[in-house]
Amino acid sequence: MGLFRTRSAAVFGIDAHLIDVEVDLYNSGSARDFITVGMPDLAVRESRERIKSALTNSGFGYPARAVTINLAPANVRKEGPGFDLPMALGILGAMGTLRASEQHLAIGELSLDGAVRPIRGALSIAVCARERNVRNVIVPLENAAEAAVVEGVSVFGVKHIAEAVGIVNDPMKFDPVPSAVDTAATPDYPDFSDVRGQSTAKRALEVAAAGGHNVLLVGPPGSGKTMLAKRFAGILPPLTFAESLETTQIHSVAGQLAKGHGLLRLRPFRSPHHTVSDAGLIGGGSGAPRPGEASLAHHGVLFLDEFPEFARNVLEQLRQPMEEGAVTIARAGISTRFPARFMLVAAMNPCPCGFHGDPTRECRCTPGIIQRYLAKISGPMLDRIDLHIEVPAVPYKDLRGADAATSSDHFRQRVEAARQKQRERGFYNALIPSAQLRTHCGLDEAGERTLEMAVRRMGLSARAHDRILKVARTIADLDGREQIGAKHLAEAVQYRSLDRTYWN
Repeated sequence: MGLFRTRSAAVFGIDAHLIDVEVDLYNSGSARDFITVGMPDLAVRESRERIKSALTNSGFGYPARAVTINLAPANVRKEGPGFDLPMALGILGAMGTLRASEQHLAIGELSLDGAVRPIRGALSIAVCARERNVRNVIVPLENAAEAAVVEGVSVFGVKHIAEAVGIVNDPMKFDPVPSAVDTAATPDYPDFSDVRGQSTAKRALEVAAAGGHNVLLVGPPGSGKTMLAKRFAGILPPLTFAESLETTQIHSVAGQLAKGHGLLRLRPFRSPHHTVSDAGLIGGGSGAPRPGEASLAHHGVLFLDEFPEFARNVLEQLRQPMEEGAVTIARAGISTRFPARFMLVAAMNPCPCGFHGDPTRECRCTPGIIQRYLAKISGPMLDRIDLHIEVPAVPYKDLRGADAATSSDHFRQRVEAARQKQRERGFYNALIPSAQLRTHCGLDEAGERTLEMAVRRMGLSARAHDRILKVARTIADLDGREQIGAKHLAEAVQYRSLDRTYWN
């Protein structure tokens, strides 16, 4: 009996870092001594009681000697109960029950009877093991499917600590979990064919989906804004493998990945309530920072209904991820970065009562009330939304019409064709770097005149000018044209007309 080392991992953001778990048994004045060092949090320090009961109740016994456990490197904070399993294995190794091996990485929370409970971030931990050339990863059985999507490592799912001991002592007797890349059980998106009328809004959403643009829908209650938004994710192309892996990592770290499923293959659609806090929307919280709704919508759609009802300070924090595609959460001694490359779809009424500008219903709001309502959304936030779309009430003849509406499949095919052109350029249109804007968004003489007139009359900012060009590029891609024409630019300008109608 003496010194023994096992391996584990700690998750920071969506990345995991290798942790050495060093266990030393020694004679002391009190055999009840159990010391954990290496910046453990309360959950890690409390693991001593779980480990003692788990080892005793599993028939392994517990050493009648003092225990010191070092979690290295010591300058990295260790959080959560996931270190229970590797610490327990380290104690068994120091007792001589476990064979020494540095090719095993273990993670998992222990119950008092030795059962292994699921943890967060198993996918990130498997990626870390592959990068650090650790061949075998032992995870709770409920996390095995997500970890098994990583090629180059053997993932073993365990229900009990006894299984983990058997795998370390004789891995050839156990079969690793097969790779799981099937689609997670996610409900189908509703279809655009359910939406009657609103041809202009549907066209705008097609443009937004094709170029990865942000959208604001403005209209009275019952006009179909939420109905359109919920169908928007259904016209986006499927996730690529790289996008799927990154999206799944975020959901795994947040503990929102369905048990027993591997990669997420459908784009996420997140719709937080307007009472959400800044930590809930952006990320953070007490303890280790957790991804918020903006990161959970990564490579998907973030839908904010009743847009002006969100706290202004919460909305303003969206400006960084909308511009950079990531959220940075700074804490004392640590800075965590979560990906957040989402498409924003926001919906709002034109005034508090909802009927400003409606030809059939009278608005009860005074100009001052309307201005205060609209002022909840700042100019810089509006500048970052590419398309501002009016969604009027649907006429009766459109509601009762028998004409078949265009399906989501039709829109998705056109969106995929336009995105293929953009992939050949190296980036989607919403992400065209400013330095390459003139290269990819060149205008003819008629287009230059159209754009100049729009910028002068509407008083658009430089950011709005750039976004009009990017939207025009998308419209030309949908039209199958390499050159942006005056009609493409005119349509793009039309999608900024609400700047003048409401906010000016």
